[in-house]
Amino acid sequence: MTPRTTAKERRTRTRPPGPDTGHRLGLLKEMLRIRRFEERCVEMYSAGEIRGFVHLCIGEEAVSVGVHQALTPEDAVVTTYREHGHALARGIPAEAVFAEMLGRMTGCSRGRGGSMHLFDADRRFYGGHGIVAGGLPVAAGLALADLLREREQLVCCLFGDGAVAEGEFHETANLAALWDLPLLLVCENNLYAMGTPLAREHAQVDLAARAASYGMVAWAVDGMDVLAVERAARRAAQAVRAGSGPYFLELRTYRFRAHSMYDPDLYRDKAEIERWKQRDPITLLTERMRTENGFDDTSVELLEKEVAEELDRAVEQARQGGLEPAEDLLRFVHSPARGTS
Repeated sequence: MTPRTTAKERRTRTRPPGPDTGHRLGLLKEMLRIRRFEERCVEMYSAGEIRGFVHLCIGEEAVSVGVHQALTPEDAVVTTYREHGHALARGIPAEAVFAEMLGRMTGCSRGRGGSMHLFDADRRFYGGHGIVAGGLPVAAGLALADLLREREQLVCCLFGDGAVAEGEFHETANLAALWDLPLLLVCENNLYAMGTPLAREHAQVDLAARAASYGMVAWAVDGMDVLAVERAARRAAQAVRAGSGPYFLELRTYRFRAHSMYDPDLYRDKAEIERWKQRDPITLLTERMRTENGFDDTSVELLEKEVAEELDRAVEQARQGGLEPAEDLLRFVHSPARGTS
């Protein structure tokens, strides 16, 4: 007669594998890298090295890092203008992004795009779009092209909550659902469209519910938890690749700094900001790793040192890049006539 197992033994047998320390360490390092990159941008902007509009994603790092875990190099990415984190998570070198911010020819957009218009065709990173919701129709077009050519990749389009109030979002959502486009729509809901609170721009503040009205699957996810973001993005991406049409993720997150470097940030209560900082995605994962992975202060210090040294090198390389000569300023403005170079 087979001996009966105890409840404890049954729990032990069915317990899932322990947390992947190496993977979590990679997620933490990538979020820390984005955070420190953005802080360097603040320093360089304040010193007059970076000019123009700069929109930082400090506080939203879990979105960039978590979503990109579900993407392959063959997938396309279309973003909003708050895209430094997405560019870095996509694999664009930090020195190329810094150089772009400095207007150098070695930048990913040859210094012509600046902070708001990062672009890298080789990595299928189709840039930051300065017009709110402007990237959505572009993403739909890319997804339609992939569908017609029977490619297996998907298009990931990232945008803010303000974009959901724009006509481009509704036109894109309608056509994406109607044509079963391989499109992953990711809304970074940080509760404010510039200085306008969510409840003052949307009659229905459940943005996932609004997307679901178009007949697509839509989930609301804790955007401050990188592991939750990754899980949701992987599930959604798998479904899109399987031909289940577009999916919508509402990632509920928060930016700790103002809308842009020009913004005095007078529309938010400081206590609200401090409450959200208690859910800092970097701190949340660090504390979880302390509890579940044996992470300690030495490990944190080592990560900080590695990231700081990488960004030091990246900034110096970016500063060495040349400026575009005046005689080339009209280059790329028009496509060359056929038969000419």
